[in-house]
Amino acid sequence: MTPLSVTEARSHFADIINNVGYRGERIILKKHDKNLVAIIPIGDLEFLEEIEDRIDIMEAEKALAEDEGKEPIPWEDVKKELGLK
Repeated sequence: MTPLSVTEARSHFADIINNVGYRGERIILKKHDKNLVAIIPIGDLEFLEEIEDRIDIMEAEKALAEDEGKEPIPWEDVKKELGLK
């Protein structure tokens, strides 16, 4: 990954977009010597989102399995507990 200051990135924005979009380069933008954001190819973002979706599905399946066989809580009880009408 290539680190750049925000100031450098501002003056080379078109080059950065081309390097990321066409060469698959990953850029880290720094501000005050701290990593601030990353610019990554769209394929990398889609891959990360797919991983997040799979993790969410696994956690939901685990939660459903833990509640299997338990009596559901009536909606009226939930609303009352949360102070809803």
